[in-house]
Amino acid sequence: MKESWFKNSDGAWPGAAAWETLDDLRHQFKRNVDMRMRRGDVRAAIIRLLAESPMHGYQIIHEIETRSGGAWKPSPGSIYPALQLLADEGLIVSHEAEGRRTHSLTESGRALAESESTVTAPWVTGSDREPGPRGALAMAGITVARAAADVARKAKEEKILEATSVLDEAAKKLRAMLTQD
Repeated sequence: MKESWFKNSDGAWPGAAAWETLDDLRHQFKRNVDMRMRRGDVRAAIIRLLAESPMHGYQIIHEIETRSGGAWKPSPGSIYPALQLLADEGLIVSHEAEGRRTHSLTESGRALAESESTVTAPWVTGSDREPGPRGALAMAGITVARAAADVARKAKEEKILEATSVLDEAAKKLRAMLTQD
């Protein structure tokens, strides 16, 4: 196939916008994978924030969202039960202030916050966080999709057919893994 067949009259490839969109989605997905929270992250985030100053529940939610650049916004359904558990453990106390229930660390809570102060904050994004096996698999899938798109765009027909065969075989092997469990 002629490469010029893929280009429009001004010499640009008409699918370029689609590839840019794919790349944007990959970056967004990577950010979301990076922010997949683990068990205990809500608890750690609350302790980290309350070490700075007393806060009410929605302030905690807002601070986590702000510090994660919008990538993580825990729900009230995860924050408030965690606050109750921390109170039950004697790590925080609550009091009414300005019509809101404000939470602050106890001495035990401060000691815990101090001991965890060198650990990366749970809202940190990027390469400081491991994506975990599901995230790593998803990122590998995106990498394969990107490579397939490059082959489709740049390779000759015989290589495109070969790449299609490779991907079909990979899909069969992946599905076979599910039946082996």
